[in-house]
Amino acid sequence: MMKLLCGFTLLLAIAVAYYIYIPLPKTISEPWKLMVLDATFRGVVMMGDVAHSMGLSHRVRVINSAIVNFESLVPITNQEIQIEDILFDGVHVRVYQPPGQDGKLRRAVMFIHGGGWALGAPKLGSYDSLCRQMAADLDAVVVTVDYRMAPDVHFPVQYEECVQAAKHFLRPEVLTKYSVNPERVAVCGDSAGGNLAAAVAQRIGTDNTTTVKFKLQVLVYPVLQALDFNTASYQQNQNVPILYRRLMARFWLEYLGADLKLVHSLMINNHTAQDQSLMSLIRSKLDWTTLLPKRVIKHYKPVFPVTGSLSILKDIPALLDTRAAPLLAEDVVLRMAPRAYIMTGEHDVLRDDGMMYARRLELAGVSVTNEHYEDGFHGCVSFGFWPCYFSVGIRAVQNYIAWLAKHL
Repeated sequence: MMKLLCGFTLLLAIAVAYYIYIPLPKTISEPWKLMVLDATFRGVVMMGDVAHSMGLSHRVRVINSAIVNFESLVPITNQEIQIEDILFDGVHVRVYQPPGQDGKLRRAVMFIHGGGWALGAPKLGSYDSLCRQMAADLDAVVVTVDYRMAPDVHFPVQYEECVQAAKHFLRPEVLTKYSVNPERVAVCGDSAGGNLAAAVAQRIGTDNTTTVKFKLQVLVYPVLQALDFNTASYQQNQNVPILYRRLMARFWLEYLGADLKLVHSLMINNHTAQDQSLMSLIRSKLDWTTLLPKRVIKHYKPVFPVTGSLSILKDIPALLDTRAAPLLAEDVVLRMAPRAYIMTGEHDVLRDDGMMYARRLELAGVSVTNEHYEDGFHGCVSFGFWPCYFSVGIRAVQNYIAWLAKHL
């Protein structure tokens, strides 16, 4: 009996180790910790897929429920920060304020959370901790936008709600209410939130009805386009957690309200094949062979099939919409954008989205700081807090808050 128990335990340990272990780049931050985190997330995603296939619940709701339950366990930090849950033009937001006004005007940050436009708990866990830390370290008013998410809504609702909240906050009387200096307001976001932050910054920059503009934009590993899923970073990091190429394609289709069966077509760039006439007009805006430094291109080559699926761009016109894909914006729009801080990670499929946008902004005359982490991976900022405490996440949070402290 004891031998049988030992044998079963050994087999179980081998099975668990086999499930957890995945080959990772040597330079990635704390690989074993990342493997455990990724194994947990993969398990949740699989549960979501099973529940969806059985008709029990939408896969996104299952995943988000697990995330919310986990984030609820994270202890509240910087408890001296005052919070207010309120509506800005009908959009749910939370306002964080440091104690004690002293009659002085403060700077402010509008933060837009990531999660593939579908996941995330902006008022809980790591995002709450991040906003509290920004408010405390910067002595700033921080507004986090609790926009509605997929599958309940799809593009352009998430974008429009962030624009509504931003325009409301930037109204002079609202800034006065929160004792905010109108010349010291930034917009910030991570991942899909970086996408929304970039799009909102573009909109506010060109909106003649908004007298107060953002001084800065902070984009943390932003997702900025869905026309090339074979950039150098997509090819290099397609199987690096926690954001796999397939998962990013799924997030895009969910956001745009499209058929998830198109995942494979997007992954092989069938929607942007060489026979797509529309692509000739915009290909230069995402030509990573010219926009990226050679050190990150390495040996990778563009992947555009000769023939593809002609109907995809027609059936999903939002793929070409700059509100969804800020990287496709015209130079005249980019010139109106605020000074930028763009964080990228070497082991992130979205690395090249951020780097291409940084270069396009620079070419348009916008000052850009591209903070690149050789050991960085997607989501590391959220994992700089309890219980993960990834070193690269801790450094990234400290560095971008320090940049804001210096420039805002």
